[in-house]
Amino acid sequence: MSTLIRPEHYHALLDKVRTEQAIKLIKDFFQQNLSTELRLRRVTAPLFVMQGLGINDDLNGIERPVTFPIKDLGDARAEVVHSLAKWKRLTLAEYGVQPGYGIYTDMNAIRADEELDNIHSLYVDQWDWERTIRPEDRTVEFLSDIVRRIYGALLATEAVTHRTFPHIPPTLPREITFVHAEELRAEFPDLSPKEREREAARRYGAVFIRGIGGPLADGSRHDGRAPDYDDWSAPTPDGLHGLNGDILVWNAVLDAPLELSSMGIRVDPEALLRQLEMTGCMDRLALPFHRALAAGEMPPAVGGGIGQSRLCMYLLRCAHIGEVQAALWPEVMVARCAEAGVTLR
Repeated sequence: MSTLIRPEHYHALLDKVRTEQAIKLIKDFFQQNLSTELRLRRVTAPLFVMQGLGINDDLNGIERPVTFPIKDLGDARAEVVHSLAKWKRLTLAEYGVQPGYGIYTDMNAIRADEELDNIHSLYVDQWDWERTIRPEDRTVEFLSDIVRRIYGALLATEAVTHRTFPHIPPTLPREITFVHAEELRAEFPDLSPKEREREAARRYGAVFIRGIGGPLADGSRHDGRAPDYDDWSAPTPDGLHGLNGDILVWNAVLDAPLELSSMGIRVDPEALLRQLEMTGCMDRLALPFHRALAAGEMPPAVGGGIGQSRLCMYLLRCAHIGEVQAALWPEVMVARCAEAGVTLR
């Protein structure tokens, strides 16, 4: 169990019934705004995929998926998805989605290796989205426009939450700030990446940190990223690298940053080969997904995931993600939260 934050004098702003009503309001309203902003249509997504196809998301590259044998397939093993980053790109190709349009889905996942705390759960629910782009859209400017559109949907959802529950005031700044992980490293060389995120989120209220996953000037990485979906290594005109990043907001209840979304322009064949080589993962080219991508059979794309429960806990000013979702928690965490007035489901 990771560090548990227990805010002093905490109390939930809504009772259980109104919390459920608010969760539905937030989820319904946000996904409608997201689909409108990015021109996405909803599709049905899998909870599990076959093992060995290279479709599942490796996240930071070390997390173990939950696996199980399937009796009617001769005990061939399937694995519960971590996210749908690669599956979505396959689906864009299968559906023939044209540039400027995309898909989104309600993604449910199990991450058994997650370290549990106020914002991390074994159960992950997020809007996973993917949009076909043109090759010339692989730019920082295009990425920034997508981020602003998503942030606009966040602002609109916060506004409707406030109108429905007036005692929950809006706190998001009108605009999101953009900063590169290397710029944070240069400004705060003695801080850890998480401490840098804290400084940036507290300063700006809402920030998009670009270039997560690639090596920084001192050889370190801001955070890990798998090499086969986001392009974190592409050189950009500002002398930096990366066409991906995270949206973070300042969570005043926890006095800490909160990541709401991880996203990016996806690797093209050149970036895939470069990042597989950089990470020593060239063996993945033997997998069907990677062979197809390296052969140029996948459409150029941008995509990401937006945490549903995280967005709800942020907008409802909750202290723990377990207040807005049903999951499993260590008994000691449940007891310590109860002592602080936080009731986990």
